[in-house]
Amino acid sequence: MGRTREFDVDEALNIALSLFWQKGYEGTSLEDLTTATGVARPGLYAAFGNKEALFHRALDLYEAKYLSFMRDALDEPTSLKVVERILLGSVDLHTMHSTHLGCLGVTGALAGSDEAESVRRELVRRRGVSQLALRRRLEHFQQEGDLPPTANCAALAAFVMAVSQGTAVQAKGGASKKGLEGIVRHVLSTWPTS
Repeated sequence: MGRTREFDVDEALNIALSLFWQKGYEGTSLEDLTTATGVARPGLYAAFGNKEALFHRALDLYEAKYLSFMRDALDEPTSLKVVERILLGSVDLHTMHSTHLGCLGVTGALAGSDEAESVRRELVRRRGVSQLALRRRLEHFQQEGDLPPTANCAALAAFVMAVSQGTAVQAKGGASKKGLEGIVRHVLSTWPTS
């Protein structure tokens, strides 16, 4: 019986993350993963389970490594500062790597077959968690008087997330960081105030 090749699981996960970010879930084949990591299928399966389980691990790493700005933004002292940090942080993230522009979560959910429906649902769920956290923070600001009583916090949170996701799509399509920052500045100039 042959000996299983040893490999660095963290390194393989980082490589998988980059591939999924660049190509999306369905655009990344098992052959892509084995070639890029240098790990044969049995080794990948033994370490991560199937491709979907590997994608979930890559999503967890992506959130831990790249999305801390979303959580940190919620600590800002005003709703405008929260939104500014989220949207400018999103633009930074979406344009930071020339080989994998955009957002792993958005890219992975834009198109998919019936076989990948569970992946799409998980990506939607994760985005929903972020949107709900933002909504709750905006509601807190509204109670403190930072937002007008007539502001619809649910709609505002959905709007901010839509702009963030839109900048991901635009970045993936080649929009410049400067152009995306211009969009953010426009959004900030229209933010409701008390």
